[in-house]
Amino acid sequence: MTEQHDIASAESRARRETGLEVLAGIDGEQARAVIDSLAETNPALAHHIAAWGFGDVYARPGLDPRSRQLVTLGILTALGGTENQLRVHVNTSLNVGITREEINEVFLHSAAYAGFPRAINATLVAREVFAERDSD
Repeated sequence: MTEQHDIASAESRARRETGLEVLAGIDGEQARAVIDSLAETNPALAHHIAAWGFGDVYARPGLDPRSRQLVTLGILTALGGTENQLRVHVNTSLNVGITREEINEVFLHSAAYAGFPRAINATLVAREVFAERDSD
């Protein structure tokens, strides 16, 4: 089975649509724009982010969206070099009811495990997102 066929099957399309619905529920149209822009260059990657990442994993009942976002912020901070993804997930975190103070607390807590440089970089991204939201 070719990769293109795999992402074009009825089951794959349904999983992608579920993922896009989950994304819309937590991030409005911003996430859809990211997925669509990726699809221009790498349709399979865009598909799997939506279908697997959000349609299969994020939609699971074990954690609520708020908890998932706290975990995501911590992991992205620990990984380092994920500033673009942190920007999206700081916005998403605010969308699901996480406060600015809680976001900053995640970054402070991450410093103990991942180091100050990564916590600082994450905090700088959050500062930009907060400023953008304040100017809207």
